[in-house]
Amino acid sequence: MKKFNIASLDGQLLITFLTVLEESSVSKAGIRLGVTQSTVSHALVRLRDFFDDPLFVRSGQAMLPTDRANSLRIPVQNALDALQKLTFERRFEPETEDLFFIVAANDMQRDLIFPKLLRELRDDGVSAAFEFIPSGHPTSGMMREARCHLALTPFPPDATDIVQKPILHGQMMCFFDGAVRKAPATWEEYCQADHLTVRFPDGGTSLRALTGVDKSGIREARISVPNFSAIPSFVKGSDYLATEMNLMKLSVLSELEMAPLPNPSDSLTIYMSWHQRSTNDPAHSWLREKISSIADEVMETVATS
Repeated sequence: MKKFNIASLDGQLLITFLTVLEESSVSKAGIRLGVTQSTVSHALVRLRDFFDDPLFVRSGQAMLPTDRANSLRIPVQNALDALQKLTFERRFEPETEDLFFIVAANDMQRDLIFPKLLRELRDDGVSAAFEFIPSGHPTSGMMREARCHLALTPFPPDATDIVQKPILHGQMMCFFDGAVRKAPATWEEYCQADHLTVRFPDGGTSLRALTGVDKSGIREARISVPNFSAIPSFVKGSDYLATEMNLMKLSVLSELEMAPLPNPSDSLTIYMSWHQRSTNDPAHSWLREKISSIADEVMETVATS
């Protein structure tokens, strides 16, 4: 049996392993890590020697993980988490930190929170990098595997290791072009209207957020778009209805008319969700406090408008 030299393994090697595992590509891993392809290849040589396994085999343009590599995903992530915990008690100064966060959020949550957040960070002299990915219906695996550090979603994963905090509340409303049509006066009129909805990569639509009413009579949407930002272009000049959260009137749907549904639905909550390993991380705690503060301002704006 090969004797492992634990001193030959470091955090950057483990991060490289997970990145190649997630990207299935040496070149893409290098771009994401900000290093050359040869640096990633050299790291893989060291990892293969340490684990005494090929770890990845080429198949066309992709690097496919071996069974051994797949089995290492969670242990390696746990090892990185343990290394990160060593920093929890140090003094956290965001102005001097190299901050990077991956946030899963659809365009409504993203646009309500993060433009203001980034302006505040700039004014405070804080340099932070963000990568935004669509949240759709986020899974616990996204956060367990560190494919995102934080998710803003009405559908937080239901898992014991995922923490969730409600930050935004609202109602589902009708959005339409007031120059073309009026709001539906009855539920039957609403159901028979031409609907437009957002369809997410997982196949679900934004109408899944509509609860507490009988949706069986609603006509199937004639138009589906990939994000909320696309809705105004299709609704303007038409008689289409879009059924979305009232908070969108503050951002992506500001140019459309908004009216209550003929039959009120259940209220909708947007949660901030993260993996429990990030709960005590000073950088992540700091970010969550910033987001919560801006979310409170959003709700105050809604209450006074």
